[in-house]
Amino acid sequence: MTQPIKLTRYPGNPILVPSPHSPWETDNVFNAAVVERDGLVYMLYRAQGLDRISRIGCAISTDGYRFNRLSQPVLEPATEFELYGVEDPRVTFLDGIYYMLYTAYSPHGVRIALARSTNLIAWERMGIVLPDEDNKDAALFPRKIGGRYVMFHRRPPDIWIAYSDDLLHWTDHQVVMSPRPGTWESVRIGAGGPPFYTDHGWLVFYHGYNEQRVYCLGLALLDLENPARVIRRQDAPILCPDAPWEYWGDVPNVVFTCGGIETADEYRIYYGGGDHVMAVASVSKQEVLSFLQG
Repeated sequence: MTQPIKLTRYPGNPILVPSPHSPWETDNVFNAAVVERDGLVYMLYRAQGLDRISRIGCAISTDGYRFNRLSQPVLEPATEFELYGVEDPRVTFLDGIYYMLYTAYSPHGVRIALARSTNLIAWERMGIVLPDEDNKDAALFPRKIGGRYVMFHRRPPDIWIAYSDDLLHWTDHQVVMSPRPGTWESVRIGAGGPPFYTDHGWLVFYHGYNEQRVYCLGLALLDLENPARVIRRQDAPILCPDAPWEYWGDVPNVVFTCGGIETADEYRIYYGGGDHVMAVASVSKQEVLSFLQG
């Protein structure tokens, strides 16, 4: 039997920690979208300070491991749907534009919000997606399918998919994957970052948790033309809490990804540890090939 695929942690983890010099990020920096642009790696991370309101900061790296952060957030609460914070961004580059789907948190509940940018620093809000329901864990596919935009979202406890012509109005909702009883993902699952395109299908890194509220990451392959069809799903998690900064944090026993990057020879997955710090782990494309080919 083929051994399950595992992510390998970068030995220099964690790669981003709270800053005592910035009041808005003194407590936690976690759950970042990550994008490569013009040879630089941009990390759009969720940050919390003493006021416990989430903002989105930006850190930039030449190697994907050592990051320099901007002094001010690139997105912070500004609408009635964001009074308690802007959280967990996922960023997709599509048709020359960077789109950010993020969670807007307010007395209205949690909503999916959408913003766009051409430079990953200045963001223009486009509106609230699915405004009549609590929803989160949204990620936009990096390619259209059948001429339409495609998005992951979550109606608990499942990962859903939906389609749109304008990015704001979504239809044709379908369940993609559900929790599997008696496993590491028995209670609830949700999308990670945007899926990776491969010749074999959409490669998906996602999160799930069990009755003990231990968050792990999983791996799945979806059909290219019908991504509601699961081709393959690994039984074992690809990453579970194991390091001290994953066991202990603002929320214990958590590894949670909002995105990663693809290099010439590996998939590099960035994730929040313990809802407190940022870390990165990777898997070689050669190793993933066995999963893609079945």
